[in-house]
Amino acid sequence: MQGRARLHAWLMLAPAMLLLVAFTHYPAVATLWHSFFSTPRGARPSRFVGAANYAALAEDPVFWQAMWNNLIYALGTVPLSVGLALAMALWVNGKLRGRAALRMAYFTPTVLPMIAVANLWLFFYTPDYGLLDRITGALLGWGPTNWIGSRETALGAMMAIAVWKEAGFFMIFYLAALQAIPPVLHEAAAVEGASRARVFWRVTLPLLGPTTLFIVVNAVINSFRLVDHIIVMTHGGPDNATALLLTYIYDAGFRFWDTALASAATVVLLLLLGLLAAVQFLLLGRRTHYR
Repeated sequence: MQGRARLHAWLMLAPAMLLLVAFTHYPAVATLWHSFFSTPRGARPSRFVGAANYAALAEDPVFWQAMWNNLIYALGTVPLSVGLALAMALWVNGKLRGRAALRMAYFTPTVLPMIAVANLWLFFYTPDYGLLDRITGALLGWGPTNWIGSRETALGAMMAIAVWKEAGFFMIFYLAALQAIPPVLHEAAAVEGASRARVFWRVTLPLLGPTTLFIVVNAVINSFRLVDHIIVMTHGGPDNATALLLTYIYDAGFRFWDTALASAATVVLLLLLGLLAAVQFLLLGRRTHYR
């Protein structure tokens, strides 16, 4: 009987395991393997070159510019999107009139395709007659600003789009976690005379720890993964001001057809994401309490 149950369990797991191996583990191993070979061109087959592709990455200033941009992009978008998601979840979790409509409004950017979002924000960022210039001109008296055509503002403009798109998605997880907190805990704290701020810091926030860890890990991954709007709006420009690691990989692999260099850059990206995830689990995991 136990053998049949074990066989049944493996059969239930088999479809998911096959998909995971076929579309996650095998491509990762294949990418690592190809990163040690040259790119085949025409009648010339690929050959083993060792760490030459990684050496080429280390000597490429565009790669380092993309790496630096991506770190700034992550440091700017992750805290903002997570903090905004928590604030929105706390707001719509209260007893508000029109609460359902407000939740839908916050979540709407999440369901929009990134290509549609990029075209929408292209209108917002249009110099002179775009929505952003209209607002800054009327309130601050600023003149026309080329938000995505200037090195000083292009990366920040892309970060604003990412925060607008991601915050509503993370809000759903926070909202579910808030509704799972037993009301008796807040009632007990109120009876003890604790202020709302103290209840939040001592009761609500610690209980949101597992959700926060999950959201932060996903937010960091998304900061390196979501580049659709950048490819549509700036394609890494101007002068590589908005180039990220994934746009660098896309250009190397599909524009210049250097699949070996793209494979090496992909391995670096995977190692970086793995390192960041490990650091997050070590730092936040110790302060996360599961109940």
